[in-house]
Amino acid sequence: MKGQPHVLGIVLAGGEGKRLWPLTADRAKPAVPFGGNYRLVDFVLSNLVNAGFVRLCVLTQYKSHSLDRHISTTWRLSNVLGQYVTPVPAQQRLGPRWYTGSADAIFQSLNLVNDEKPDHVVIFGADHVYRMDPGQMVDQHIATGAGVTVAGIRVPRTEAKAFGCIDSDESGRITRFLEKPSDPPHVPGDPDVTFASMGNYVFTTEALREALRADAANPDSDHDMGGDIIPMMVDQGHANVYDFSDNVVPGETDRDRGYWRDVGTIDAYYDAHMDLVSVNPVFNLYNQAWPIRTATPPLPPAKFIAGGSAEDSMVGPGSIISGTIHGSVVSSDVVVENGSVVQGSVLLPGVRIGRGAVVRRAILDKNVVVPDGALIGVDPITDRQRYTISAGGVTVLGKGVTAA
Repeated sequence: MKGQPHVLGIVLAGGEGKRLWPLTADRAKPAVPFGGNYRLVDFVLSNLVNAGFVRLCVLTQYKSHSLDRHISTTWRLSNVLGQYVTPVPAQQRLGPRWYTGSADAIFQSLNLVNDEKPDHVVIFGADHVYRMDPGQMVDQHIATGAGVTVAGIRVPRTEAKAFGCIDSDESGRITRFLEKPSDPPHVPGDPDVTFASMGNYVFTTEALREALRADAANPDSDHDMGGDIIPMMVDQGHANVYDFSDNVVPGETDRDRGYWRDVGTIDAYYDAHMDLVSVNPVFNLYNQAWPIRTATPPLPPAKFIAGGSAEDSMVGPGSIISGTIHGSVVSSDVVVENGSVVQGSVLLPGVRIGRGAVVRRAILDKNVVVPDGALIGVDPITDRQRYTISAGGVTVLGKGVTAA
C-alpha cells in the first residue's frame, strides 16, 4: 500500500505437531481447529492482514492437504490490488530432499523473496493463539536499522527454561540468544523476568539472504531459525529485540492485553480453550476492532431444544443442543442429545453425543460419536486403555472415533 514499507510475509506452517497427537494424526498442526470456528493458522494470518500486510506465503510440508485447502478457499484477497495469501508446499527446488529445518524451508523458498523484491521480510510461526499488530514491530525494526528483530514476550524467569531466551542490553540490542538455558538471562532492570522468543521475526531482505546462504553452507548447522540463524546474527551484532508488551492492539482490554499461548501440547491446547469461556475471558474472540478472520460454514444458528442449555460456553452454528453444557467450547454442527452432560470439554465439528452420555475434561476431534450412556473423562483407568490421556489428565478422542 502507498506509504507503507514493501513487506513480504512468510508463515512457517510445516510442523508435524507430534505433541498434539492424535489431533495431528490426519492434519498439519496449523490446520488444527481452535475456538469453535477457526484453525490455528487463522490467528497469524489475521494479525498480518489486519496490519495491512497482504502479500503472504504460507510454507507447508507435513499432511498439508486440509491446511492448503483452508488457505486456498478461505484466505482470498484481491488480485487486482496485488494481494495474495498462498500456500507453498515443499518443492525440492535444491534437490530431492524435504525441508531439514525452518531456515532451510526459507532458503529453499528464496524464489518467493526474489520474485516479490520486498525491502523487509516478516517471518512468523503458525502455531500460536494471540493478537498482535506486526506493523508496530516492523516500524521499530526500520527505525533501529537492525538486520533482524526478534519478538520477545516477558515470562517469569523461573519458567523461561522451556523457551529460546533473549539477553539484551538497554538499547534493545540482543547480546545472546540461548535455547532452553538452565540459567535464563533477565530483562534489563527486572531480575525476575526473561524475554522468551515468540518465534516471530522481521528481517531486512539482504540480511536474510546473507544469513540463509551462510547457514546453508555450514555442514554443522541444524538449519533452524531460532537455533542457528538468530544466534549467527546476534554474534554479528545485527539483532534487536521487540518487546511484545509494547504492542497495542485496537479493541483490547486490560484483561486480554498481551495474551499469547503456544498451543503445542494437548494440555496447552485445552487450557487455551478454557481461557475463552469465562464471563470475562482471558482471551476475547469478540474484539471486532481486530477480528480473527476465517470462513464460517453455511449453517443455521445453534438451536437449544427440550431443555437443552449451555452455561459459560461457546456453541457454534448448526449445533442442536438438548443436553447440558457447562464450561465448554462446542464447534459447528454438533449434536448433544437429551440427558447428556458435557463439562469442561472441547468438541470439534460434527461431534455427536448420545442420550445420557457424560463427557468431562475431554477433547473430541471431528466427527467423534459418543453412544448413548457412554462415559468419557469419568474413569481415567478405563479411558487410558481406550484413548489418549494427556499429562494433565485430558482425555482425547481422535478424528472419526466411535467411543466404546
